[in-house]
Amino acid sequence: MKFMMIYLIMINILAFLMMKLDKYKARKHAWRVPEKSFFLLSIIGGSLGTWIGMYICHHKTRQWYFVVGIPIILLLQILLILKVKGGSL
Repeated sequence: MKFMMIYLIMINILAFLMMKLDKYKARKHAWRVPEKSFFLLSIIGGSLGTWIGMYICHHKTRQWYFVVGIPIILLLQILLILKVKGGSL
């Protein structure tokens, strides 16, 4: 359980920093982080970091698939955690 918490903290920090980096790169018209990278990070546990990064950095908030997709991934992950904690799985 401790390893899982450390993993989730680290992956969410990484997702947040990637969102911040991509926003910086967008302003500089430089190489960008592929959008699929944000979804991959979110699916493997970084959805909260991605979601927070979207709104703190004001980035990707005009693309409906981010505005809808990232919260859906986060919600599904929360439901999965609650189901596992409840002992149903």
